[in-house]
Amino acid sequence: MKTRLPLRREQFHETPATLLRNETFHVELFRYPAGVEAVRISNPRGTVIVLPFYGQMVWDANFDGHSLTMGHSFKQPLPGSSIIDTYGCFAFHSGLLANGCPAEDDDHPLHGEMACARMDSAWMVLEDDRLSLEGETEYVKGFGHHYLAAPAVRLEANAARLHIEMNVTNLAGAPMPLQYMCHLNSAWLDQGRFQQSIPTDAFQLRSSIPAHVKPTPQWRAYTDQLARDPQAFQQLDQPQMCDPEIVFFADDLQQYGDEMQFELHSPQGFALMTRFSSQQFPHATRWMLHNRDQQVAAYVLPSTCRPEGFKAAQRAGTLIELAPGEQRHFSVETGIL
Repeated sequence: MKTRLPLRREQFHETPATLLRNETFHVELFRYPAGVEAVRISNPRGTVIVLPFYGQMVWDANFDGHSLTMGHSFKQPLPGSSIIDTYGCFAFHSGLLANGCPAEDDDHPLHGEMACARMDSAWMVLEDDRLSLEGETEYVKGFGHHYLAAPAVRLEANAARLHIEMNVTNLAGAPMPLQYMCHLNSAWLDQGRFQQSIPTDAFQLRSSIPAHVKPTPQWRAYTDQLARDPQAFQQLDQPQMCDPEIVFFADDLQQYGDEMQFELHSPQGFALMTRFSSQQFPHATRWMLHNRDQQVAAYVLPSTCRPEGFKAAQRAGTLIELAPGEQRHFSVETGIL
């Protein structure tokens, strides 16, 4: 049996209000002082905060007393048109017409138009031992692309993990380019160690330097070493070397099997994990940044291509083309191992 509860913007106020409560779930609606609507979903293991009308970002996630979310400077989500206007969330949808850091020959915003998209509708779905927040946004331009994006966040009754999903349907009469990354801004776990279901040497250091990266002499010397021996980076034991960011890529994941699992193990005895299909996400990025303003160890970012912009994917042959009426589905499971 499914119970569907539509959400309307006028239901959200600065004082949290309970929408649903049973023996396993508690759902509260509230609005941040800056005006962004939020849904707080709790189960016996933890809590996630989702922004139902703002790109369906997962603003925060906490399970078993551990925060999954990067350290950042934002006191609350802020309205904006680009992800950099509110870069403090645990997860956002990067894409869909373009993805990643735009190069000099690109004209798209950082991480694409979906990250901060205004959602047309949102609703909750309760079924058995699972609770979902779903939504839709229709993108349409005169003489341009036209698609329907339908993301979802799902939480099971006694799980310390969540499922993040995206469905994309091309509504236009012409083919549509598609680039997508489930951008997980995971917490920096000091002295944490990486583990994954693919070989260690599958990761290679990024060779390009995006415009937002300002190299220092120390960083150049360190990345020169990592370029020669990328497998040397297996532990979060040198945060001072991750400013500016350190990025690794792993490509053609299908060669290692269908189900991919990546983990970040803390010396405190717990681990973060992310699981996905290499058929949906044939590429993975590892992104580390540690400075006064941000502390993030994105041990895996599942994607359809490298996050180096539209033209780079086009040149590499990793740009997906959706035929008129065609749909793609993406699903990622992430949380505590």
